[in-house]
Amino acid sequence: MADELFPLVDETGRVIGSALRSEVHGNPSLLHPVVHCIVTNARGQLLLQLRSRDKDIQPGKWDTSVGGHVAFGEPVYDALLRELDEEIGLRPRRSQLRELYRYVWRSPVESELVHTYACVAEGPFRRQQSEVEELRFWSVDEIESALGSGVFTPNFELEFLKYRASAWVPA
Repeated sequence: MADELFPLVDETGRVIGSALRSEVHGNPSLLHPVVHCIVTNARGQLLLQLRSRDKDIQPGKWDTSVGGHVAFGEPVYDALLRELDEEIGLRPRRSQLRELYRYVWRSPVESELVHTYACVAEGPFRRQQSEVEELRFWSVDEIESALGSGVFTPNFELEFLKYRASAWVPA
């Protein structure tokens, strides 16, 4: 991974500084913004990605459809569109994306202000081979059965509970 420059933010999302990837991954006091997108199909299944075994955080675990860092100076929505295209080859129209919620994720390694969006798409998808080992749709029942087993990232497990509690229903 390149040592990218990320914005540092407060819990409202206001930029208060900047730091390198190598600094924020390893210092949970440095809150930085990320984008997530939960992609579902018409049957309500969630597209999940198997993180590359080369990732520095949670390698080889199933995770949210799309997730990535916001670069310094990059608007959150632009980061979302970039990550959708880079990770799964999806280029949705603005009308296909819905902002769901925002929350702070803290772990012993890092702290993120997560901006979560959703969209419905059937594919075909093109995975970013350097970051994503596999893409597949999971039913809600399959996910619920596997919660707590260690196959998912801890952040995805929280994300899934937030998603299920949200009022969003795929069209």
